[in-house]
Amino acid sequence: MPAELKSTSDRGTMVLTIRNPEQRNALGAEIYAAGVEALNVAETHPEVRSVVITGEGGIFCAGGNLQRLQANRQQPPEVQARSIEGLHDWIETIRSFPKPVIAAVEGPAAGAGFSLALACDLIVAAADAVFVMAYSNVALSPDGGATWSLAHALPRQLAGELLLGGERMAPDRLHALGIVNRVVPPGSALAEALAMAERLNAKAPNALASIKELLNEAPEATLHQQLAAERDHFVRNLHHPNGGIGIAAFLAREKPRYG
Repeated sequence: MPAELKSTSDRGTMVLTIRNPEQRNALGAEIYAAGVEALNVAETHPEVRSVVITGEGGIFCAGGNLQRLQANRQQPPEVQARSIEGLHDWIETIRSFPKPVIAAVEGPAAGAGFSLALACDLIVAAADAVFVMAYSNVALSPDGGATWSLAHALPRQLAGELLLGGERMAPDRLHALGIVNRVVPPGSALAEALAMAERLNAKAPNALASIKELLNEAPEATLHQQLAAERDHFVRNLHHPNGGIGIAAFLAREKPRYG
């Protein structure tokens, strides 16, 4: 059964489900390409307000296909480079996507699967999920932006513990470190992610896009640059039709309905 990325809709949320049962939802070129295509479609689709990424069968993603990686050792290095570039295209698309992206993690999120979860804006994890940066366990180094994500989220020593040690990390500890947003009972990660998405879907999409863009730019900006960017986004959102809707609804103590 070929690997695929299934796309479904749930009340304004696009749900992307990794499906590769024979390889524990391992990633591959067809999934990367489908992920980029799905987000490109969702970006311009007004009825899609958010995206949830999950895995089928109680497994989020086991990372890379080790059999394929072993076979690629017999190929020119450019073959593996192109494969990683496909993954990285998807990671960059997630990061720059102007709508919220939530990872719903059940079971293992290993290697590139962990990197994929980190690329999302929010992570909901089942209490028995397992997160592991498995690269060093098979004599490899990370991909999928793992070093960037963890270096921006954690002190060097904690990022090093995850990346160098390759040890399994429980959701509770990642929650305490600020990596995981919600820890929920097993089997309920997708439901919680969809509930979180529904709350976000009720907010003004232009404001969420601004917040995501500002968060992306903040680590590389000086305070002066970030203040200028915040000013520009604020003024633009104030004069957006949704700005009038939101302020009027708050003053009238009504629930806003954004376009």
